[in-house]
Amino acid sequence: MTHHTRATALAGALLAVAALLTAGPAQAATREARADTWLFLTVTKGSARTGAVHGTLLRCDPPRLHARATEACAELGAAGGDIGRIPAEDVFCPMIYAPVTARALGRWNGRTVTFRETYTSACVMKARTRHVFAFDG
Repeated sequence: MTHHTRATALAGALLAVAALLTAGPAQAATREARADTWLFLTVTKGSARTGAVHGTLLRCDPPRLHARATEACAELGAAGGDIGRIPAEDVFCPMIYAPVTARALGRWNGRTVTFRETYTSACVMKARTRHVFAFDG
């Protein structure tokens, strides 16, 4: 099994787990919206076809399963679940080309979320997405 195949299988398995975590009827409308809030996040270093993939599941009620879940959930909440609307951090990133691709797939308060963006480096990704993809600790 190639590294890419293993990464794809891991992503599929984690998505299945995420689907099971969100299944079942909710007790109240507000609880239902919060229970239907989860994102499966991955970061691929290098090219999308050969790079190492790291991923995690982010739950926000309560924040868990992510090294910086509290911060990530607060930033996503302020942006209405839209990763592209998170205000960028004002930091200096060296001009070293080391591409990373960030992906998110899931639900935010009942709305489907899909996000994919390739950044020139992990520093630029962190500046633009703050804590959302900072799940390695």
